[in-house]
Amino acid sequence: MKDFIKFTFASVLGVVLAGIIFTILGIVTMVGMVASSDTETVVKENSIFILDLEGTLSERVQDNPFQTLMGEENQAYGLDDILASIQKAKDNEDIKGIYLQTAFLETSFASLEEIRHALLDFKESGKFIVAYADQYTQDMYYLASVSDKIIVNPQGSISWHGLASQPIFFKDLLKKVGVEMQIFKVGTYKSAVEPFIATEMSDANREQVTAFLSSIWERLLEDVSASRNIPVETLNKYANEMMDLQPAETYLANGLADTLLYKDGVLDYLKEISGREADESLRTLSLEDMKNVKRNTPLDKSGNIIAVYYAFGGIDDSTSPEEGINSEKVIKDLRKLREDETIKAVVLRVNSPGGSAYGSEQIWREVVLLKEKKPVIVSMGDYAASGGYYISCAADYIVANPTTLTGSIGIFGMFPNMEELLTDKLGLHFDMVKTNKFADMGTLARPFNSDERAAMQNYINNGYKLFVKRCADGRGMSVEAIEKIAEGRVWTGATAKELGLVDELGGLNKAIEIAAQKAEVEAYSLLTYPSKESFFSSLMNEGKSNYIEGQLMETLGEAYPSIKFIQNVKDMDRIQARMPFDLRIQ
Repeated sequence: MKDFIKFTFASVLGVVLAGIIFTILGIVTMVGMVASSDTETVVKENSIFILDLEGTLSERVQDNPFQTLMGEENQAYGLDDILASIQKAKDNEDIKGIYLQTAFLETSFASLEEIRHALLDFKESGKFIVAYADQYTQDMYYLASVSDKIIVNPQGSISWHGLASQPIFFKDLLKKVGVEMQIFKVGTYKSAVEPFIATEMSDANREQVTAFLSSIWERLLEDVSASRNIPVETLNKYANEMMDLQPAETYLANGLADTLLYKDGVLDYLKEISGREADESLRTLSLEDMKNVKRNTPLDKSGNIIAVYYAFGGIDDSTSPEEGINSEKVIKDLRKLREDETIKAVVLRVNSPGGSAYGSEQIWREVVLLKEKKPVIVSMGDYAASGGYYISCAADYIVANPTTLTGSIGIFGMFPNMEELLTDKLGLHFDMVKTNKFADMGTLARPFNSDERAAMQNYINNGYKLFVKRCADGRGMSVEAIEKIAEGRVWTGATAKELGLVDELGGLNKAIEIAAQKAEVEAYSLLTYPSKESFFSSLMNEGKSNYIEGQLMETLGEAYPSIKFIQNVKDMDRIQARMPFDLRIQ
């Protein structure tokens, strides 16, 4: 018995000691990670910034501590980090150039335009940009085309085939399970509801998709033509020949690429042009390294601040672990910016397909109040459509990229009728006692009756009229003029400028420049809001859930947005100002 107690005590003591040791090691490891993340990167002579793009691109990315603890590479990139890193690479004399290694990046063309403009600005320094990929996707080739030299693997490929959009329709699937979607909308082109009530595009939707796809493709052709010195007509000819399946030698012959090299040859070439000897290793900096490179520009002492406020994702319904516009939080944040006298102007960076009509109206109100105190400039990202345009229209000035998708001025409501599923398939039956005519309106157990449908459609009509008025007042246009270009139609930034919905074409830097001009300040500091969480805050708050969602995004790929949307339907505001739920451009 004594031996048993002795062995038991020893075992328990061993477990406790092991737990203490592992806890201490874990704390030391986390402290080391935090310390290393805050350590300034030392840039050595003849360094190269490797911009390795493979994963997903968002406006901003919160560093995920669980990903760090798991020792995994970050596959989510923040556009803000990339643009800032390119600028720092331009300013730092020890960085000789950028090596652009492109694989696959889940993003939209407007964000690629922003990066491309930053790379063009980088080239003004006289430094080199070299691009390499085993297989260039079409959007990554668009980005790489700005390079001084495009290198392709001898067995690699360049995708160049044009653009296509392929929406998914759920009507027959819903019918099989006994669910009917009851739709109320205003706007001939308001196509967000079509996947739930049709099996193909309407003529109006096909018209608008054809128009904005053509506008985006024209932009790609013009940019690549300018960079590669290939006529637009020839690039269209190449697309019709399906460059994706051509041998690599074809790309040299037609001017899409400059040379064919295996990876080892690329590394040797980089050593040569960066001033390193053949027997020396390359000096490289990753995007993570560049985040901690000190800026060469001194801190401004004027006390003037221009704030860049990021509003991205769905409005009051999120489809990503890191994105989403919570209207209550945005209102509080904008109010603080309004009351802060050191902030001389606000750039509202909007990247949103819309969402809750009610939430959009509340943010619109706060933008109006903010504009009474200081200039408000909107910078549109990939999307600023429907609710995204709603929260933008009151600004003093709107800047968009040519391929930004915007407009979509329209509203809809969507309510499921689950009578067939509940009664016929599941055998559930319902009865009702009510005190008033509309007391049970909205029940899932039956469809809307004629009076309810009329009341709901009238509510949607009033919401649309209010949306149109907000746009007319904000843009200084008549209601009639807005109605002609509304109807839920999506426009590219280039077309929106012609229609008066946008003031100027350009990226975030252009919007900041305009904000400084309107605020009449020459010296200022640039601060971004909301502030990102610290390592420990992220760890304690939602690091774990964000990590799991991030893994799902990586695993499911293009299927993730559709699955996430279905998960979020139950929490969405039933009255929506949003563009198509799952717009696929490939």
